[in-house]
Amino acid sequence: MSWQSALACWFLRRQFRPETLKPGINVGKARALTAKRARIPRVPNGWRLRECYDSGDAPLRGEWVERVDGGAAVAAGPTVLYCHGGGYYFCSPRTHRSIVYGLATRTGAPVFSLDYRLAPEHRFPAALEDASAAYRRLIANGTPPASIVIAGDSAGGGLALATLVALRDAGDPLPAGALLFSPWTDLAATGATLQSNDGLDPMFSGPAIGRAAQLYLGDTPGTHPYASPVYADLKGLPPLFIMAGSTEVLLDDSRRVADNARAAGVACEIEVWKKMPHVWPLFAPFLPEANRALDRAASFVQRVTSERAAQPSSAMSMV
Repeated sequence: MSWQSALACWFLRRQFRPETLKPGINVGKARALTAKRARIPRVPNGWRLRECYDSGDAPLRGEWVERVDGGAAVAAGPTVLYCHGGGYYFCSPRTHRSIVYGLATRTGAPVFSLDYRLAPEHRFPAALEDASAAYRRLIANGTPPASIVIAGDSAGGGLALATLVALRDAGDPLPAGALLFSPWTDLAATGATLQSNDGLDPMFSGPAIGRAAQLYLGDTPGTHPYASPVYADLKGLPPLFIMAGSTEVLLDDSRRVADNARAAGVACEIEVWKKMPHVWPLFAPFLPEANRALDRAASFVQRVTSERAAQPSSAMSMV
């Protein structure tokens, strides 16, 4: 564990975790504090940030991060569809640009960071509908499914996985893979690490997870597979790559998904990084571990899209 990571954990334990110990959730305060404290990095050289807010049957709302050459976007290789975290009720593409920029520059891929509707104004399945619509819009615009990786962190990681399940059930062509940073996959809050890691996690208390889930779920059961994909049948999904920290209260949300995926015959890699805080790649480029995690993530994106591109079209249609 680097000194930079130790410092980040110290800061989170003092500034973030106390809010999760309170009995209620102040949505307005959470959004205001995040907007105030979020570190917004500069657009990398050779790249541009382009906002995209349109409507229609398959709307696309969010931010494109695109590599440019002579003022024109370079559209070659993989494409990443990114779902930001924030408990389904706060954060935005803007707050997660450090991860998005890191993925883009390491893969050379355009990344679309989805601005999905937030709870409690828009409860389940609003976020799922937005993610599914964005994926279908990418395909309708000419992006091959085999070149897409859907990614996300925390609630966005759970949303990315739930989107895969919903797309499979609807008969849509699936992307090349899914990249999940500290995914929140069990909104019923039953994971053993909610208790065993309570007090070790520098960001969250265990009881805070169930309270946050209700903002998104409303009257929907926490075991609904499209809200909590740990309860879904994962058969037929493309390869998954999961990263989580060893002291996270949500660690079991990752472990159980990995176990379920492998049991269903899905290729799944999981890495548990020692004493890393929840979604530590957000701290790139300052944390050495964040940079290494993004390097690993970029390698996964390149590998699964290359493997899918090499498959015959008949095999790809079966994924």
